[in-house]
Amino acid sequence: MKIKAVIHPAEEGGYWAEVPALPGCVTEGDTMEEVLANLKDAIEGLLEVANSNHSLESHDQIVEIAV
Repeated sequence: MKIKAVIHPAEEGGYWAEVPALPGCVTEGDTMEEVLANLKDAIEGLLEVANSNHSLESHDQIVEIAV
């Protein structure tokens, strides 16, 4: 999956990042490498929580779609 994120320079140094398609998905890092690694963790964590919050009925199906 590819998802767009916006990385901003932080006033106090380092960077902070947000994922507009995933409200609340925000992270920070001292270096570009660190903020990118933290973004990956934040996105994976948010999607994992979002996917686990749904209850399924007996007739429901789970599918995975690559975009």
